[in-house]
Amino acid sequence: MSQNTVSTTPGAEAETAPDTMVKVRDLKTYYDSGGLFDDRPVKAVDGVSFDIYRGETLGLVGESGCGKTTLGRTLIQLEAATGGEVLFDGTDITSLRGDQLYEWRQNAQMVFQDPDSSLNDRMTIGEIIREPLDVHDWKTPADRRERVKALLDEVGLSSEHYYRYPHQFSGGQRQRIGIARTLSLNPDFIVLDEPVSALDVSVQAEIINLLEDLQDEFDLTYLFIAHDLSVVRHICDRVAVMYLGNIMEIGPTEELFTDPANPYTHALLSAIPKPDPTASRDRITLHGTPPNPRYPPTGCPFSTRCPARIRPDEYEDLSDELWDGINGFREIIRERMRADRSIRERVRERFGMETRFATMDETYDELFGDVAVPDEVDRVLTDVADIASEHDEQDAIDRLNAEFGSICDGVDPNGGAGEIEPEYYEVSDSGRLSYCHRHDEEHRETATVIDDRS
Repeated sequence: MSQNTVSTTPGAEAETAPDTMVKVRDLKTYYDSGGLFDDRPVKAVDGVSFDIYRGETLGLVGESGCGKTTLGRTLIQLEAATGGEVLFDGTDITSLRGDQLYEWRQNAQMVFQDPDSSLNDRMTIGEIIREPLDVHDWKTPADRRERVKALLDEVGLSSEHYYRYPHQFSGGQRQRIGIARTLSLNPDFIVLDEPVSALDVSVQAEIINLLEDLQDEFDLTYLFIAHDLSVVRHICDRVAVMYLGNIMEIGPTEELFTDPANPYTHALLSAIPKPDPTASRDRITLHGTPPNPRYPPTGCPFSTRCPARIRPDEYEDLSDELWDGINGFREIIRERMRADRSIRERVRERFGMETRFATMDETYDELFGDVAVPDEVDRVLTDVADIASEHDEQDAIDRLNAEFGSICDGVDPNGGAGEIEPEYYEVSDSGRLSYCHRHDEEHRETATVIDDRS
């Protein structure tokens, strides 16, 4: 099983298994680049595992580009999985093909983020909602028309809208039309991909209330993808926090919001605006941007930006400013190594001629010019800069990791071979899990590691 296996508490799986609708195990969705000089895949979803229980709403949150939408689309096979399993009531739907996949798709549907682009302007509302019924040859044409009119009523529209076109409706009404189309085949599971983010705030509340009412009436199970954490807190039973294709924390909504365990969850929740501008707040500002998913960091995926990153014992007393500079230096060298270099620059490198990648002096001065750097640290950093200037970026990173690397970077502090990755730790009695080395007894005595990751 992969690094990202999320399991329930020991002994709890047997109790909750009958209520589990979707089991995701080591799911991966990679995209091949097909590049001339680099064929590494983009790791949009990088080996995640979790359960979705029947009748619940599981929220999926994270920064833009973390893989939320790709994960949702993979769960209903709009994207092909590169590896892993998606067990829907015990059936691995990633292995379905042809007629089997065609039949299964009645059970899982998706509501898209943009109601404008998800509706065909050349079709009437009745035709749009009836289309899935036509495709699956559901009953008779007369039954289909009656079904569509009933669905229009269910989502707060009128049967007289049957012959109108999408452009005649507001954004909120168009989203209601999309929801009606999703319900046409009586699905059990629905992926909601930011269904209210394109709507006005007043309309958002109406759509959220509609989704809750429909869930109660039709016993629906939702995966609710969103970036608006206040909406997630209102509608979701549990929340999974995603970063760079990985699940960093998963657990009950209120517990996660009031007592976050993972450093990334802390940072994400600290960005929620407070209604009182005079209220004190501890905003956690993350430096840099998420890494390129084609080149994810070794070890913990959040290690390059984590404010709680574990330091080597001999450098625990370094100032935060210097430590941030060292981490930034490592990322700049990584980006130099991955930068798309023109053929001209590659030729100049081959013959030892100077290129725009040759010098590190300006970068070094910008990062450390105003920071007090101990002599022993300065010697290492200068050595690294010289190595990078010779176009040996990987050697430079290896030198940095050998001196300043920690378990968060995948470096074994005991000198053992192989990459060290975090594990999932149970951080509450509810079975909430967090993916972070900080929960290890050696670094913080707060949790027991989940050994059974099946």
